[in-house]
Amino acid sequence: MKHVFTFAFLFVTSYCSYATIWQVGISHTYTKPSQVSSLVQNGDTVDIDAGTYTADVAHWTANNLLLRGVGNGYAHLNANNTSYGQKGIWVIGGNNTTVRYIEFSHCHDVAAVDKNWAGIRQEGMNLTVSHCYFHDNDDGILAGTLNPSKIVIQFTEFNHNGFGDGYSHNLYINHVDTLVFMFNYSHHAAIGHELKSRAHVNYILYNRFSNESTGDASRELDMPDGGLAIVMGNIIEQGPNSTNSGIIGYGLESLSNNAPHDLYLINNTIVNDKSSGVFVQVGNGMNMYKSRNNILAGIGTMMFGTPITLDTANNWHPVNISSVGFVNAAGYDYHLTASSQAINSGANAGTSSNGISLTPAFEYSHPANVSGIIINGTIDIGAHQYASPLGVSENIDLKNEFQYWAAEGNLIVATSASNVMIHIYDVSGKELIVEKIFSGISQVDISNLSRGVYLLEARTENSVVSGKFLR
Repeated sequence: MKHVFTFAFLFVTSYCSYATIWQVGISHTYTKPSQVSSLVQNGDTVDIDAGTYTADVAHWTANNLLLRGVGNGYAHLNANNTSYGQKGIWVIGGNNTTVRYIEFSHCHDVAAVDKNWAGIRQEGMNLTVSHCYFHDNDDGILAGTLNPSKIVIQFTEFNHNGFGDGYSHNLYINHVDTLVFMFNYSHHAAIGHELKSRAHVNYILYNRFSNESTGDASRELDMPDGGLAIVMGNIIEQGPNSTNSGIIGYGLESLSNNAPHDLYLINNTIVNDKSSGVFVQVGNGMNMYKSRNNILAGIGTMMFGTPITLDTANNWHPVNISSVGFVNAAGYDYHLTASSQAINSGANAGTSSNGISLTPAFEYSHPANVSGIIINGTIDIGAHQYASPLGVSENIDLKNEFQYWAAEGNLIVATSASNVMIHIYDVSGKELIVEKIFSGISQVDISNLSRGVYLLEARTENSVVSGKFLR
């Protein structure tokens, strides 16, 4: 048995030492986020109590802000068809902003003048969004052309965003350097795409994109200007009412992004519930299309377009979805049953042109979460391996700003707390490792531990959190 927890890269935004913590909510001096948006300084934190804030929109201009919901549930910004500057609920002009545990809804241009009001309109460089919910806006997130800039979105749901004209989407990312989109659930976009990105480099990893039975979205993924794209470990479903028969589009408007124009489609489960379609359409003349270990289930053309280099192997295209051996295709559960031909039918996909491992390290866990992955012998085809994955979803990113991942030989820990004691126990309760870490990202050496499941406690003066991991 081979346990795969190795990372080729780790996308975690560095934690800053936040200067002032502003508290917002009905029991505080400031009862609405907009009241502090012009007061905050570079490096501040804004803690917003869970609850609903109606028609409260804001412009954030300071840099290195942490804007987060606290308490039980989301801090819900219900725009009630208003916007800041006819742009969005939050217009973020500062650089290096982190947004967590916020719900953005109902930012809709009822006058139909702009038709692209967004939950977040990003106008500054570098944005991290985690554990948020965007729904019923003209766009969920609309990001402008900014370089150098990286956008990281994780553990977030996008539902029914889009004006309905086909030009607005659940997410619309314009020309930034890099988009990292991991562990998200994007579904039921209104006529538009579940994700449209013009980023020069796209890492689209371990997400679920779906229309399901009632959705009328267009493409599930659209990367219209090419560039480098790694699409790995995703669950992608096109519903019968989709307004576009194409599921994934790449380079169909231009190949104007920075070269290389390489698309890697690795270990995805793609299901077409329409009666026709194209699973992947690429722009003619792109450098390379590499497709390995994918399930492409349902009626449709596997690939349309003419890349310079075509590298496909170990993909499976069963036209009859019921023949795949999914646990419950009608309920969109695409885990494999023991009889599936996908088991042990994959192969090592190697690395990308920029050195990224093309072996999946995680599995998507619904909704908008992640589980570890266990590969028994030969890798399976599709986004799910036939094994009981080690569930770490309850601890992978906790609301008290403590995160951890088990990587080969190390436990990678990120926290905003100033002093944390890490205690690691075996399953019998024997304490094996005690180590003090500080604010930021740390590595705890676990290379001396034998293979197996371990328990973790992270202790501060005021709290204790616990979880498990696989070595």
